[in-house]
Amino acid sequence: MLETFNFRVIIEYLPLFQEGFLYTIWLSLAALLGALIIGILACIMRISQSKLSARIAIIYIESMRSTPLLVQLYFFYFGLPSLGILLSEVVTGILVLSLNSGAYLAEIIRAGVQSIPPGQTEAGIASGMTYYQRMRYIIMPQALGLTVPPMLGQAIILVKDSSLLSLISIMELTRAGQTFTSERFMPAEAFLTTAVFYLIIFYLLKGFSIWSQKKLIYTG
Repeated sequence: MLETFNFRVIIEYLPLFQEGFLYTIWLSLAALLGALIIGILACIMRISQSKLSARIAIIYIESMRSTPLLVQLYFFYFGLPSLGILLSEVVTGILVLSLNSGAYLAEIIRAGVQSIPPGQTEAGIASGMTYYQRMRYIIMPQALGLTVPPMLGQAIILVKDSSLLSLISIMELTRAGQTFTSERFMPAEAFLTTAVFYLIIFYLLKGFSIWSQKKLIYTG
């Protein structure tokens, strides 16, 4: 099968794929950082003693997890401008990925928080720490350490979900493949190359996951 592939044209389009590859990594890192911040905040609200905060967090988490990412993307991209809120394609893409992934990270972190022995919380209370001080100095550092593997799994899902941003004309990897196909009509070559670049990102993240787990075991 490979002998029918036009590798010369693939090499010709490599700069386009390299641009999409770097842009995908940049978008994913920005969205992952946003998702981590949102996830931590949502987790703190979800397990707080304030019923209002907990209810707001539950509504956010359930809304994000129970609706398709594509619907969320279209709502922000097409719906917000009709409400007078104008955002660029890149900001919209990062915001949607952050909000969507943040809901899943919130539940992952919450599972980590609930696995912390209650005696540590009681020790914080006995030391006169406030709720947010206990979360910042005692609970969250341990919870984040325990949840590194599932969070990296969510990071891989986020990278794959970033392919949907091609639908709003962001030049990431999938958009590079679409451009290749539209210009040369070689879908096999275009999307095989796209898949190879996604595999590179996957194995980079997998390698980081293995390294981080070994690091945690070594320092634990």
